[in-house]
Parts: sequence; C-alpha cells; structure tokens
Amino acid sequence: MKLAGTDFTILRVFDAVVRHGGFSSAQPELSISPSTISNHISSLEKRLGIKLCERGRSGFRLTDKGSKIHVAAQKLLQSLDDFSIEAEALKGKLVGNFRIGVVDCISTDENSKLVEAFALFNKNQNDVTLNIFQESPQVLQEQLLDGLLNIGVGSFPYKLSGLTYEPLYDEAHSLYCSNLHHLFSVDDADIDINSLHNEERVNRGYWRTQHRKNWGFENAKAEVMQIEPQLLLIRSGHYIGFLPDHFAKSWVESGQLRRLVPDQVSYICTFDLVVKKGYRKTQVSDAIIESIVLAHQSPLTAALL
Repeated sequence: MKLAGTDFTILRVFDAVVRHGGFSSAQPELSISPSTISNHISSLEKRLGIKLCERGRSGFRLTDKGSKIHVAAQKLLQSLDDFSIEAEALKGKLVGNFRIGVVDCISTDENSKLVEAFALFNKNQNDVTLNIFQESPQVLQEQLLDGLLNIGVGSFPYKLSGLTYEPLYDEAHSLYCSNLHHLFSVDDADIDINSLHNEERVNRGYWRTQHRKNWGFENAKAEVMQIEPQLLLIRSGHYIGFLPDHFAKSWVESGQLRRLVPDQVSYICTFDLVVKKGYRKTQVSDAIIESIVLAHQSPLTAALL
C-alpha cells in the first residue's frame, strides 16, 4: 500500500475513533458526522484489505489485525508530527504537539515541580500543544518505547534497558488505615508489626515481588493499578495499604485516615524523568526537558517565574 495524502487524513480519523472507543464519541474531536467517519473507516479497510473493527449494536471493537494497524498508524502519525516540529524549528519556531506521560496522584506533591516547569517553559513564546496522559508505570514505559510518548515522569519499579532515567525527586509512602478500621484507635506502641501481615491489604499491581515480600504483602486481598481506587478501598475500613503521604495528608487532617507505625513501616520511591534511548531531539523536546530539570534542581525556580 503506497500512501497518498488522503490516507493520512483517514488514519487520523481511525486513530481518533480508537482512542474515543467509537464513531459517535470521536465526532466532537473530528467535527464530522458519524456517517462520514464510517465511510472513512470503510475506505481504509478497503485500501488495506483488512477488517479493522466490529461496529454495530454490540458497540465498537477492534479486531486483532485492527489493533496492530492502530499501533502502526500511531507511530506513523507521530513521525509526521515530529517532522512538522523539526521543520518549523528550522524557522526558529517552537510548534507542534508534545506528549507527556505521568503517573497518577502527583499534583498534591510539593516535591513535584511540574507546575513550575510548565510555567517556565511557557515563559518563552511558543505554539506547542502539550498533551498529558495519565497511565500506570508499565504502560508509560511501553508507550515511550513505542514512540507514542515523548517523555514520562513517574516512579518505575521495573526499569527497562531501552529507556534512560533521570532522578527528579523522592516521594514518601506510609501504611494507612481509615477511621472505620479496628487499628485506627490502637496506639503504635501496641501494634505488633508481624500482626499487620494478617490484616486485609490492598496492593498496587505494578509492585515488584521483592517489594511485596519485604512489606509482607505477598497475599493481599485486593489489587489496584492506580492510587485513587486504593484510597477508596482503604477508606472502606476493610483494608490497610500504602499511600503517598502528600496524597493522604488532607484525609489525615480531617480524621479519616491514620498512618500506622510510620517509624517502622514506610518507604521512599524516586520519581524519574524518562526518555527513550536515542530519541529524536528537537528544540521543543530540549526546551521542555530543560524546564523540567531546572524546576526540580534549582532553588531559585520561583525567581525565574
């Protein structure tokens, strides 16, 4: 299949439909009717000779081949966007789309300086659209390797050889229970650390096996991939679990959560700025990465804003 100009338009329609999970859901972004979207998808299927998706009363679903085509399409569209960015940069302009992946629940962390970094970047006139996506650590790393993200920021229990990690700051985590849990009113001095292993616990699915073993969390009764649902389970009064201290702070102050034996059960994780090894540098990527690093390393950041 030799691509023509119209094929790129159709591929963008296909990408939007997949991201939104259906024709109607993609309509606001594409500003075309569902029937026109359907015609574009049918045209793409005819050009490729492949059935890309199932659509009908049962809803929208990609076929196996459709999923592979979508990944390839995302890479192609990403390359086109990168080309546009580089071409405009030669004229002294910072333009284009820049995709940043982050893990959840970082906005309440005073050690995270992403707010300052974005403010610092935008001090310089530019026409860059920042696209920020929230995913689990594993998904962020996969998308970086696939070229679907430009950079990532998060804590990564598993580090991959194809990525480069630059430490930014540390995040403190403690073990928590809610005011509905029987341990809430028990003094730390009266809590046997070994007895905590018998409590119902909620894990995060991306933890390393060694981490779970160290904390006695091998046989947790619940598992999540984000911190927000972990908080919901802990607040139910049935589970204990680790939370970032900055995220739990307001709940502790309102009397709804309590840290359990923090001097004995806690841990620190490092947040990194992550890029793919050998990634294509542009003026935009250099400017954004420089802003993020400077914001986290310089005590004079506030004076720069």
